[in-house]
Amino acid sequence: MTGMILDGVLMLLLVAALGYGVRLERKLTALREGQQAFASAVTELNAAAGRAESALASLRASGQETDLLHDRIIKAREVKAQLESLIARAPASAPAAAPAAPEPVRAAAPSPAAPDDERALRMAALAERIQGLATPAKARAPGGSNVAAILGAMTANQTAKQSLNRARRSLDEDLFAA
Repeated sequence: MTGMILDGVLMLLLVAALGYGVRLERKLTALREGQQAFASAVTELNAAAGRAESALASLRASGQETDLLHDRIIKAREVKAQLESLIARAPASAPAAAPAAPEPVRAAAPSPAAPDDERALRMAALAERIQGLATPAKARAPGGSNVAAILGAMTANQTAKQSLNRARRSLDEDLFAA
């Protein structure tokens, strides 16, 4: 009889151990799923950190380029001031000069041009007028070579501004894409 009681107790303990084992298996399955979700979150975080790192590197590079372009803009403003003083002196130094043939007026066709394109057209027109002033000024004034230097600086300034605008647009696209 004691053998049957011990067998019954042993069966109850085995059933309890079996129930506990099933419950433990469910908890371990949930833990594995959580671990996989955590691993995927860490992978996504690592990828985001890599994108942020590359965006910071390009931001630093564009900051250095901006500093360089800022220096060019300052030099261009100085050259512009020199140009304005040369233009202001030009009529006073050549009152007897024959008036140049009037430049044909170009009709500006209304187009959906970007402000950069419009500015480039104005700069080209200004460069043409400066070149028209440069030819007689070289013959009569010792500072005639300044006009060519000013013209070169203005062209370089415009090119630098266009490059900066392209860099800003691509940087904005890169930052907002991330």
